[in-house]
Amino acid sequence: MSKPPHYFLIKKSIQKNATKSGAGFTLIEITIVLGIIGLLAAIVLANYRGGERQFALLRSTHQLAQDLRRAEEMAISSQKTPLEFGEEVFPRGGYGIYFKIDPGDPKGYRIILFADCDGQGDYDESGTADCAGAESGFGLSRDETIEELTLEEGVVIETLSPSSSELSITFKPPDPEISISGGGNIATITLSLKDAPTIARTVTVNKVGLIDTKK
Repeated sequence: MSKPPHYFLIKKSIQKNATKSGAGFTLIEITIVLGIIGLLAAIVLANYRGGERQFALLRSTHQLAQDLRRAEEMAISSQKTPLEFGEEVFPRGGYGIYFKIDPGDPKGYRIILFADCDGQGDYDESGTADCAGAESGFGLSRDETIEELTLEEGVVIETLSPSSSELSITFKPPDPEISISGGGNIATITLSLKDAPTIARTVTVNKVGLIDTKK
């Protein structure tokens, strides 16, 4: 049975209006939804990045405390120096870690695990050819580096105390005896995020060998 001509005109009109109405509503809806999704994604990403950077700071702080304990253990156990130090000997001043805020370094800092060959209680970069030679003569030293340590990317040394730009902490057996360059009974190393210096954590070492971390 054929439909009258006006049927098709009415149907076409209804479909046209429905399409216009549907298209207009869908466009607004999609715009709003996309805006909300974009906002939520930006918030989530910012929180994720911020959280990850703070975790990097936390990990670096605990790793630094662990490195200090390693130097302390090397001293307590009277561990001998590596062969590249000329011969295997126990350094006169034990072992320590040297810190420096260094704008000239690509990282902005230096952290060095060292053998205190001459017993001066600080880190030396030049001098005799071996640790035994440094031990045998007053005032003699050598490049005492055992290992250069690094923090996680984006983490830097913000401040040092009691020395403001350089700090050596050494451990000498048997107790161990703690030496802090610059004097004082407590050494403090403050780490922070490079692009957010107010977000910081500290590592402290006192004269009885207690190593602690705190916010």
